[in-house]
Amino acid sequence: MLQHFRWNLEKCLGIWCLIERCRTMLGLNHSDQLNLDCSVTRKQKNANITVAVEGNIGSGKSTLLKFFRKNPLVQVFEEPVTEWQNVGGKNLLDLFYTDCQRWSYLFESYAVLSLMKVHQKPHITPVKMIERSVYSGFYCFEQNLFESGLMSRAEHAVHSKWFNWITKQQKPQLDLISAPDLLVALHRQHEEWLMKGKFPIPAPVMVIDGNRNLEEMLTFYQDNDQYLLGLKTWPPQLQQQAAC
Repeated sequence: MLQHFRWNLEKCLGIWCLIERCRTMLGLNHSDQLNLDCSVTRKQKNANITVAVEGNIGSGKSTLLKFFRKNPLVQVFEEPVTEWQNVGGKNLLDLFYTDCQRWSYLFESYAVLSLMKVHQKPHITPVKMIERSVYSGFYCFEQNLFESGLMSRAEHAVHSKWFNWITKQQKPQLDLISAPDLLVALHRQHEEWLMKGKFPIPAPVMVIDGNRNLEEMLTFYQDNDQYLLGLKTWPPQLQQQAAC
């Protein structure tokens, strides 16, 4: 069952967490998941959970990832930026920013492939936390390029087929959680996808207010770490507060 958690989102400063729990590895059914013990149980320590941290540029993703990198239950995987900067000796990221319209299709196609590889990477901890998912790469960034006229209709159609095929062949383990004008456009794409359901949502969504100061954010992460990592299910009263 899909559940959407919204935590006082302010425009352009939201962090979205998509939380996946592999039921087969946990040995749990849906009702069991909703009644997990508050402590970190043996099953949780042996869990296979993926948390995708989505958000706009400058929304605070790096702060969240840095905080959870210290957690022994978590292995963090950042965006494969260095991989984008050296493809056959060429810097695709630099080419893309130099001429978006010329290189958008090539860059986004390779981004889908490299992000899918991150999804498939094994992890030695119960929780794998990744910076952005293959879904936001397509539903937000690629979609924004197409709607902005920086990717042709034919390129968008081909890229859509590529995205749909690769995600079906190697389904990411997510079980359903710049310039100002670019930031606004990307925020709108995230809102359309994660809050309004314009595109399929592969996991329950929790939205965290990114307008808090650093101390408040770190306190929030500390107090709610097991919820954010999918090791505990949000209590009904907190779900109601988050939905406001």
